[in-house]
This record gives sequence, structure tokens and C-alpha cells, in this order.
Amino acid sequence: MASPVLPAPALDKTARHLLLQAQELVVPALRDWATRLPGSLAALAGYHLGWRDEQGRPTAGPPPGKAIRPALAFSCAEAVGGTRADAVGAAVAVELAHNFSLIHDDVIDGDELRRHRPALWAQFGVPAALLGGDALLTQALRVLADTRADEAGRSVCVLAAAVLELIEGEALDTAFERRSDVTVAAYTAMAVGKTGALMGAACALGALAGDADEARAGHLARFGRRIGVAFQITDDLLGVFGDPAVTGKPVGSDLTSRKKTHPVLAAIGSRTTAGDQLAKLYAQADPLDEAQVREAVALVDRAGGRRLSQRAATFELERAFAELSAADPDPTAVADLTALAHLITHRSS
Repeated sequence: MASPVLPAPALDKTARHLLLQAQELVVPALRDWATRLPGSLAALAGYHLGWRDEQGRPTAGPPPGKAIRPALAFSCAEAVGGTRADAVGAAVAVELAHNFSLIHDDVIDGDELRRHRPALWAQFGVPAALLGGDALLTQALRVLADTRADEAGRSVCVLAAAVLELIEGEALDTAFERRSDVTVAAYTAMAVGKTGALMGAACALGALAGDADEARAGHLARFGRRIGVAFQITDDLLGVFGDPAVTGKPVGSDLTSRKKTHPVLAAIGSRTTAGDQLAKLYAQADPLDEAQVREAVALVDRAGGRRLSQRAATFELERAFAELSAADPDPTAVADLTALAHLITHRSS
């Protein structure tokens, strides 16, 4: 199934409207479930989600995240004949699980900033951050257990399986740092778990909340997994070629630490002179300095890494739309999911 032919500005406008609607629906419920945590854990959750400062005082910060996964859950509920209201629990659960993964990722990667202020571990220490992340994941399962009796068991199983895949994907990504034999195929398998699993779960949980049968929910889950891989590839492209003024990251931010991202692996595997030169840069023991980062950006481009990654993201989108078509979705929901998929793969930050 080809995506509807709409101008990019129209797709962007639709997608951003969907994200705003998703935030309006999910944030109050997310806040409610987060504040139900025991006192110290509620304080950690409130800080990470942007509702409290380091002293526990309320803040007037922006909503926690873009709400991409909740928007997918809401649109997939509508795709099978349900409503957004049906999928609020699904959206809250997947957002809690996503934030669990962000907290742990920051610890693993040593990233000191999250949403323009100290990450949870940097502010309160690693033990507190790990416990806070664990609390969010546990609360996500409680949210699903609190839904309709006929839906709860299936939904808990879907999320639990997705989180296991996510953890395995993160483990593979971490292991890649110590390996010199990583291929594009290995990367794709990692991305399916690290990013695709939770987006697939968002779609499946939304569909189940809308009373979909297993077959339709499965097709929508696979739609989400594929756009999740496209999302990760796009993220990797921004990590090499993104505008620092928009991304908030330095030029070639992923190259400094020699991360094995899709455009880098595609370039190294291109069997070109530029690809071979990039492989030699990546083989050195020390992080790349500024001049070497600029050289690496140019080498990735010359070796075709940008073009190959863009092609790979398009391929994942085509497979995603085939799964969407097989789910026999409501036409309005098709337009909404197409707009979200476009935003995911054509964003600048």
C-alpha cells in the first residue's frame, strides 16, 4: 500500500496536530499514575518527566516528550473502530515504559543531559535513577492490569514481550561498541528491538484497546515495528548530518565516540575508498577530535552512507504501509498514521 499522496506541509501539520492531541489526552493520566508511586519514587518520576525541579517543587516545563508512541496508540485504536478514550491506558503504559528506557539509557551511555537539564542519574545518582526507571516500568504494567478484564492479560503480555526485546536491543547496541564486525544486517536486528519493539507495542496496545482481533493487532504491531526501525535510521542520520542549531547536538555527535550507526556501517560496508578510510578512523583507540569528526562526516557522505540510509528508511516505510493495509484500517486512521510515519522519518530533531 502506498502512502496517500499529500504535500509534506500537510502531512507535517496533521502529524503535529495529532501529537498535540495525544499530549492533551495522555499527560493528565500519566501525571496521575506517576504520582501514585511511593513518595521518593514519585519525586524521581516527577523530576524526570519535567513536573518537578531537583528540590521537588512544581515546575511549568513543557510536556514530557513528543508523545509519538501515545499518538500511535490512539490512531491504531481508531484504525480498528475504537476511540482515543479507549486507548488512554495503553498510551500511558507505553509512555511509562518508554521513559523507563530513557532513564536507563542515560545511565548506560553516560549522557548527563535530558531535555536540557541534568539527567536523573546526574542529578540524584545512578542507584536512584535505576530504581526510578524500574518504578516507571512496574507502574506501566499496573496501568494495563487496570484495564478491561478481557484486554488486560493480552496487553500485559504484549508490553512485557516488547520490553524484553527492547532490553535485548540495548544489549546488542552496547556490545557493538566492542565489536569490529558489525554489519548493517546486525544493526537492523538491533534496531527492531531497541526502537521498533516499543513502537510496535504502542500500535498493538492501541489496537487491542479498540477491540481488534489478534490478526489485525498483529499487522498494526508490525507496522509500528517497521516505522520504529525507520525512526532509528533517521535518528542516526541526524546524529551525523543534523543541524546542531536544531538537534541541540554538536556536528557529527555520534561520530566522536565512534558509534556504529546505520550510515556509518553502510559507508564502511560500501567497499569504496572513502569507506575504507572511515573504517581506519573507526579502528583507532581514542575518540575522534574535531578535525577527524569533520573528516568522518565527509567520508560517510562520499561513501554513500547518507543515501543508503535514506533508502533503507524508505524500504522500512514501504514494508510498514503493507502491514497497515493488511490490517484493513479505517481510512481516516490511515491518513493519520501516514502523517505520523512521515514526521518520524522526515524530522529535523
